[in-house]
Amino acid sequence: MPIDPESLPRDSDTLRKIVVDLAEQLDRSLAEQNKYQGLLRELLEAQRNRKSEQLSKEQLALFEAAWQARNPENEAAPGEDEDDLDGDAGAGQKPNETPNPKRGGRQALARHLKRERIVHDLAESEKHCAGCGKDLRLIAEETSERYEYIPASMKVIQDVCLKYACDCTIRTATKPPQPIEKSTAGASLLAQVIVAKWADHQPLHRQEKIFERHGIEISRKTMGGWMAQCAALLDPLYQWMKKELLESKVIGTDDTSVKVLDRKLPFARNGRIWPYVGDAHHPVIVYDYTPTRSRAGPAKFLEGYKGYLQADAYSVYDAFFKGARGMTEVGCWMHSRRYFFKALETDEAHMGPALHLIARLYAVEERAKALSLSAEQRWTLRQRVSTRLMGKLHEYLLELQAEVLPKSPSGAAVRYALNQWVALTRFLEDGELEIDNGATERANRDIALGRGNWTFFGSDAGGRTAAVLRSFIASCKRCGVEPFAWFHDVLSRIPSHSITRLGELLPHNWKPLASPVHA
Repeated sequence: MPIDPESLPRDSDTLRKIVVDLAEQLDRSLAEQNKYQGLLRELLEAQRNRKSEQLSKEQLALFEAAWQARNPENEAAPGEDEDDLDGDAGAGQKPNETPNPKRGGRQALARHLKRERIVHDLAESEKHCAGCGKDLRLIAEETSERYEYIPASMKVIQDVCLKYACDCTIRTATKPPQPIEKSTAGASLLAQVIVAKWADHQPLHRQEKIFERHGIEISRKTMGGWMAQCAALLDPLYQWMKKELLESKVIGTDDTSVKVLDRKLPFARNGRIWPYVGDAHHPVIVYDYTPTRSRAGPAKFLEGYKGYLQADAYSVYDAFFKGARGMTEVGCWMHSRRYFFKALETDEAHMGPALHLIARLYAVEERAKALSLSAEQRWTLRQRVSTRLMGKLHEYLLELQAEVLPKSPSGAAVRYALNQWVALTRFLEDGELEIDNGATERANRDIALGRGNWTFFGSDAGGRTAAVLRSFIASCKRCGVEPFAWFHDVLSRIPSHSITRLGELLPHNWKPLASPVHA
């Protein structure tokens, strides 16, 4: 509605107040508009399944040109950026090394599989030459290989305990202790159900149908009870693994939501799964379940821990970084970069140069990884290259702070980075610290994949069972251990294993015994 100039007050203070109020309304309106535009873009991106935040070489070259055009006086002197890979975020191989070309042709079949030799021979009538009249002699053989699949099979083991007696006594042989006493499930079947659910994301109702095809009736309720009992059996080992985790120099953590059924409510509420990732010297991944996202969950889990904690900027962690707790915050450049990437579509001119500098930081990390540098060598490389890049990025963000609207996507990206700057620069202090929390995000990704299949936890107790079993699955994956073999062996051994030597069974320490008789 237009404003009649004659109706405006003549007092200058009143006019000034009106102008300020209108400016504030306009600012709020623009912020609201940007918010809904951002949400609409995210929905469209999700619909198109565009999840990657990776930038092409062409985009990076364009952003580099924009950076140099904006800061011509800050261009590196000859040789200064020799270790900076010239801003190529994809670089990472050793000097004078060319990428290995992909091998063509069929790959060799797995060598560890049992070979069954089938010889194909000529008929006896074909072993005689009609031309010279002589018998053909064997000179060589041609061998080819193919895979054949043997469907999974079930068998029943009968434990027969013999009894002996004399005039005064009776003795009966004892069978080995079972993971679940008086259960119809042996260690291998329990391992299969657990791995199928938590590694292969097969919900129990699908496993029930698979068993039916073998003519075996095992209800999903029965399998759910087995997993709860296995989690209880493995809980001492889970606690040992948690103790190992808390000895880490740095722990990475994050959280993700999971639907949980609640009989008191007509709908499924949200519970939380928190992965905690140990450092390179303590290669464990421990999940924790909490009914809510409150501070109490991570506070209880991390009680007594003193060291680096790498996480996003979720406010519940703030109390952990006060002096009395003894934790030091390490920021995540992956989270920070995501803000810049989201703002790229609406403000490429400002966000492009920032993403260019972040890509150069990651190029340094890729180079350190490609050269297999030690922690000390990586720290030296970061001090020589990354520290200078961080200085340039910080100066640029301070300039942007005055150029972008505070409540725009660009303003949010700049504000997040500057507010978290001390934590985001922490990785420069120690070569054992990572530039981002990618390992924890990857641990969450498996939960997201499974969530699309098994959909929900049946209760809070089910969430705790999932946390225990997922911890062993994820730790096996991190250490390159086949999870079925681990569960089969450990579930067979743990009922009689000494509690003082539980550490031997952790995935990174595990050495299987001789193959079980009933494997």
